[in-house]
Amino acid sequence: MKQLMLGNQAVARGLYEAGCSVVSSYPGTPSTEITELASTYPEIYAEWAPNEKVACEVALGASIGGARSACAMKHVGLNVAADPLFTASYTGINGGMILCVADDQGMHSSQNEQDSRHYAQAAKLPMVEPSDSEECLSFVKEAYAISEGYDTPVILRTCTRVAHSQSIVETGDRAEAPLKPYEKNPKKYVMMPANAIGRHAAVEARMEKLQEFAETTSLNRVEMGGNMGIITSGICYQYVKEAFPEASVLKLGLVNPLPVKLLKDFAGKVDSLYIVEELDPVIETHCRANGLRITGGKKELGLLGEYSQRSIAVGLGKEVPETVNFEEEIPGRPPVLCPGCPHRGVFYTLHKLGVMVSGDIGCYTLGALQPLGAIDTTICMGASVSGLHGFNIARGKDSAKQSVAVIGDSTFIHSGITGLIDITYNKGCSTVVILDNSITGMTGHQQNPTTGFTLKNEPTPQVSIEKICEAAGIKRIHVVDPNEIKELEKAIREELEVEEPSVIIARRPCVLLKSVKPKPALVVEEKSCRNCRNCMRIGCPAISILGNKPQIDPTLCVGCDLCVKMCGFGAIKTQEEVQA
Repeated sequence: MKQLMLGNQAVARGLYEAGCSVVSSYPGTPSTEITELASTYPEIYAEWAPNEKVACEVALGASIGGARSACAMKHVGLNVAADPLFTASYTGINGGMILCVADDQGMHSSQNEQDSRHYAQAAKLPMVEPSDSEECLSFVKEAYAISEGYDTPVILRTCTRVAHSQSIVETGDRAEAPLKPYEKNPKKYVMMPANAIGRHAAVEARMEKLQEFAETTSLNRVEMGGNMGIITSGICYQYVKEAFPEASVLKLGLVNPLPVKLLKDFAGKVDSLYIVEELDPVIETHCRANGLRITGGKKELGLLGEYSQRSIAVGLGKEVPETVNFEEEIPGRPPVLCPGCPHRGVFYTLHKLGVMVSGDIGCYTLGALQPLGAIDTTICMGASVSGLHGFNIARGKDSAKQSVAVIGDSTFIHSGITGLIDITYNKGCSTVVILDNSITGMTGHQQNPTTGFTLKNEPTPQVSIEKICEAAGIKRIHVVDPNEIKELEKAIREELEVEEPSVIIARRPCVLLKSVKPKPALVVEEKSCRNCRNCMRIGCPAISILGNKPQIDPTLCVGCDLCVKMCGFGAIKTQEEVQA
């Protein structure tokens, strides 16, 4: 049956049809929907793991146990999973194992723009790269065949445009993959040095066989046309076909290891040869190292961001029609915390106190933007806590009285706990603010170990943030409602003054949760308003200046009352209060 599917949906369908039975992941845009949709198939056990390292280890354990398994993550999640993945290259697999990684060219939702192909090269693992939804499904099946045929995990690389665009997919039935028998084999699976030496030799032998496979696999295909030749892969293939429909194209579906003879044969059939690949010159470097004469590539197209049909055409010297420019200046629309967001009161208070804020990864990173302007640094998951510890060590104890870390509940479980342990173990005195909004918010409301529900919304033991902090050695723990800004400010001031580590849990559920019912919209009573504009300091998108005075948009306001607490003149009221 033919269906229109997102790339991520097609990957999930591929996992189902290929007989995958275990999927463990941590949510990360643009990969999140793979696991969410895989969980809709009863035949697949799917879970959210606390972080990507754990997810990769669960998938590897399931594979060693004889099942076909998978884990999915975004490109920066691969950094977290790299430790088990590199060793999994040595151990090999039993049941097939796929690691799905989604790169984010253009940094639509990421803190960097790294190229995951380097991981495939460094870990000496095969990597396949689909260019549309149909290939997302079929390449999953091919990846399992490679995995079990060559005793290796396989990386399936997508990107934002493939993951979140739709194309036609031919679906099929599930082919059950029987559980393979498990046999005790320490030389293969126990990676102590003596065994690892032997397994490294097996990895090199495997790569030689995969190099031969790269020359003949149908994953790589030649489409002959004119005298202009283009070597490309992934989403760039789609751009190339639109920009240069007349060109001859070598489309690489297996991007590690790359072929040699196939590339040379193709180069010999064209008059000019171009390499089109986003981010780093992985293919181009390989081609040049093997003596191919490249007419154009990175020098013309650049290392940064996404490509497009137009940028490729212009970069490779094709005349294209002029674009239409609109004379009207369109106002910018920067991202902003939602109306009623529980994090807004925290960042308003931290900005008011003028403290240094070590930030983390989540929707609360928007606290760096004006008018809140609270966050000083954001590096990676969990870095707020350990980074603050290092900052305070460098600057002395007085620094700890003027600095805090902020981290979300899901991120705290992901990688904040170890940083907190580092603070207590090494006798630090930093203050950590845990923003507990009862969900993993940034990636679209996924459950996590603190919410009390699994990926499939089944009740499960709820991890207590307070007890984790206690077990880590924290003796001073405050739980406050971040919308009660006077209590919040008091707690922060108190904890900044003590010379021991402390935690403030700012607990209020995300306003977008189904369990949170919005209140009636508030209004500004014009006769009471003194136009002090204090309500504008919280950066709520429901409040704007119209007619030289603040106004509240009733279609956006959720009645969270934070602005009421900001107004010193009692001018913000409910509709009933105004009419009374």
